[in-house]
Amino acid sequence: MITGKETNTVYLSERLYSDSRFGATCENLLAILDKHNINHKFLNKTNNENDVWCRDYMPVQVSEDKYMRFLYEPWYLNDKKGRKISHTDPAIVCQANEVPYEFSPINLDGGNVVTWSDRVIISDRIFDENPEYTDKKKLISKIEKLLEAEVIVIPQINDDMTGHADGMVRFIDGNTLIGSSRKEEYKYWTLGMNKVLEEYGMKYIDVPFLSNNQEKNQLCEVGYINYLEVQNLIVMPIFEAQGGRDDEAIALFRDTFPNRKIETINYSAIAREGGLLNCTTWTVRE
Repeated sequence: MITGKETNTVYLSERLYSDSRFGATCENLLAILDKHNINHKFLNKTNNENDVWCRDYMPVQVSEDKYMRFLYEPWYLNDKKGRKISHTDPAIVCQANEVPYEFSPINLDGGNVVTWSDRVIISDRIFDENPEYTDKKKLISKIEKLLEAEVIVIPQINDDMTGHADGMVRFIDGNTLIGSSRKEEYKYWTLGMNKVLEEYGMKYIDVPFLSNNQEKNQLCEVGYINYLEVQNLIVMPIFEAQGGRDDEAIALFRDTFPNRKIETINYSAIAREGGLLNCTTWTVRE
């Protein structure tokens, strides 16, 4: 697998720039990438309402010349009556941007694939999205062959619309994760996560997060784990909220990644729509 640090190019949806809600934030992100000489491009054919989350519908890069595209039919893109909401056709986007790929009919969003060189983490939402696989081990075995890596399944957070792994945990190295504070998360998730850590002999660094308060039109996804990682750069989402959580998280990241360049960006406008930095970027090695 291609790790975040091995990527050298950041792709963004055209919609991220053209939408008046996100344009200023997008310009700030591009300024950070330019500051660190990171190559960035916009994906053609992604200027529709639901297209800012390019991580989810673009392929997973396995190696420099292998891109794995999975079926993109998540249940959350259905309305209350079960009808499909108009969304991006990844095949059209890949063709328009000359991205070669291999295709699998397994239903799996890119945001639910957290990668390391020989391991990937996927939440158990994968089983909900592929009910035809009554043999869960067979499904995981197929994904392992396609991604050429060991698959570690972690519990999803039940009230998270997407159930994606990239909002919960990320790899620091092959045996260490950084993720949502287990003291602040739901007990069932913490117990499940601890069981995974014990099974695989992995370490875990807990990161605080802000409280969710959608009723007051505040942030609806407010974690720091959904960051952008490219080359030696990590761009953290911050929210400039009261309580000092931003400062606490920034200090923890700097301690955890002492040899990395750490930048921050206020991503509140995009967080209100249900995603953050990793969601709105597609990073590859070109």
